[in-house]
Amino acid sequence: RQQHPGPHVSAAAAPVDDHQSCKSVIQGGEKKLDLKQLRTHSSLCCQCGIPISPNPANMCVACLRIQVDITEGIPKQVNVHFCKQCERYLQPPGTWIQCALESRELLTLCLKKLKSPLSKVRLIDAGFIWTEPHSKRLKVKLTIQKEVMSGTILQQVFVVDFVILSQMCDDCHRVEAKDYWKAVVQVRQKTTHKKTFYYLEQLILKHKLHQNTLRVKEIHDGLDFYYGSKQHAQKMVDFLQCTVPCKYKASQRLISHDVHSNSYNYKSTFSVEIVPVCKDNLVCLPPRVAQSLGNMSQICVCIRVTSAVHLIDPSSLQIAEIDGSTYWRYPFYSLFQPGQLEEFIVIDIETIENNKNVPGAGTKSTKHSLAEVWVQKTSEMNTNQQYYCRTHLGHLLNHGDLVLGLVISFIKLANYEASSFKICLVLGWPSLKHISSAYNKS
Repeated sequence: RQQHPGPHVSAAAAPVDDHQSCKSVIQGGEKKLDLKQLRTHSSLCCQCGIPISPNPANMCVACLRIQVDITEGIPKQVNVHFCKQCERYLQPPGTWIQCALESRELLTLCLKKLKSPLSKVRLIDAGFIWTEPHSKRLKVKLTIQKEVMSGTILQQVFVVDFVILSQMCDDCHRVEAKDYWKAVVQVRQKTTHKKTFYYLEQLILKHKLHQNTLRVKEIHDGLDFYYGSKQHAQKMVDFLQCTVPCKYKASQRLISHDVHSNSYNYKSTFSVEIVPVCKDNLVCLPPRVAQSLGNMSQICVCIRVTSAVHLIDPSSLQIAEIDGSTYWRYPFYSLFQPGQLEEFIVIDIETIENNKNVPGAGTKSTKHSLAEVWVQKTSEMNTNQQYYCRTHLGHLLNHGDLVLGLVISFIKLANYEASSFKICLVLGWPSLKHISSAYNKS
């Protein structure tokens, strides 16, 4: 009696004749295989009976995955803590790091969360799967390998979800408390205006130095920057020294002392003083400084302030730079306040073409033009009182322009010795210096 084979029949149990049809049906597998393909296989899967290449487990990949799960023990959902205030992620046990979305740093942080489970398998590949930025989810696609059943290596791809949980870091806690700081930078400038601080504000925002600042307090003569560590305060002081001419003094106060661990807790204070000279200020140099700058005129105009004070002589276009150390050895101050400038109208102007160089003089500016002008106060238009002077704004002024100027003969040099003032008068300084053009705001 002929016996019918069961639902799983091996390839060797079904006799195949070469003269029969080139295709044979395997009843248990529901697949049609060529004879050439059958001859290449030498074994069947012990579970489903389909032809497979010989392997130590004697099972196909599908059955092997059903029997063995190499992802067992690896969590499919992990929590990641994120601080909203500073936009940093928590790296256990207590380190907060800055990471961009789908960056290498963030991928490293996520894999460290799975360091212990992944130590039992071999990690082949890892990458992010795109998610919405506001979804509070990070999906990481992992490819791992593991040896199972007598040397058989199985590879599997799966996805791990990382849930972002909000948690405030210690630094942000101190910022919110508003009473915790370890260092303060006190920036002062003895002027009546705040042009320098407006300039510093733009530079601080540009270089992102405000990120480590706990609090900024406005004082009458300047600003106070509070920091959680002395290193951040020292970094701010170094930035100010590279930006504006200044000097600073450092001091510290003992807060507490642990006699057992011999540790000290200090609060540091950095007092920074910026030179009280700003752009467009009229200054009177000390005689020794003017002589060291190539016999430059003592009455000069500040055209720019960077890490040094840039000066120009309106009567000869000679320019010079004075750094912070030189200024504090021989200090000088502005001769007027911004409210003391008066408005003049240009009556006549003549450009000086042949400006001869005096032997021993310093460098002359090529961005300015020397001119002789006759001006009259707008408040004295009904009189015949006119003023003559030289100016460095010859390339900007025309007949009828309005300018801001100052009559030196009416200014008292309270911050200088009487001898210095007499020298200025003996040398015959012009009675008027043009500081800047008054452009029509409309």
